[in-house]
Amino acid sequence: MLKTKRITDTFEQRVYTDQGEYFGDIEECILTINKIFGWRVKATRGSSLSSLLGGAKGVIVPHQLVKAIGDILIISKAAIPSYGTEEEDEGKDSKEEIVE
Repeated sequence: MLKTKRITDTFEQRVYTDQGEYFGDIEECILTINKIFGWRVKATRGSSLSSLLGGAKGVIVPHQLVKAIGDILIISKAAIPSYGTEEEDEGKDSKEEIVE
């Protein structure tokens, strides 16, 4: 049986990654003409998103990365923004030195 849910019921709902990390809260749903494009998730205190983004207010998670919607929203870990590691940054610096 197909269960339906109103979009308004999802506002302020908690968002978790598929690995169980608290990611943030749903702030808004982004719609196209006939389907959901994505979800705007705000960074709240204690969420992995707020520690990752620092001063930013949140991110937009494409609907394709949503795994389940119920009492909470579960997203794929691929939705987490990734920034270059220090090793990658060091590699870029060494390439710049060679070019100079």
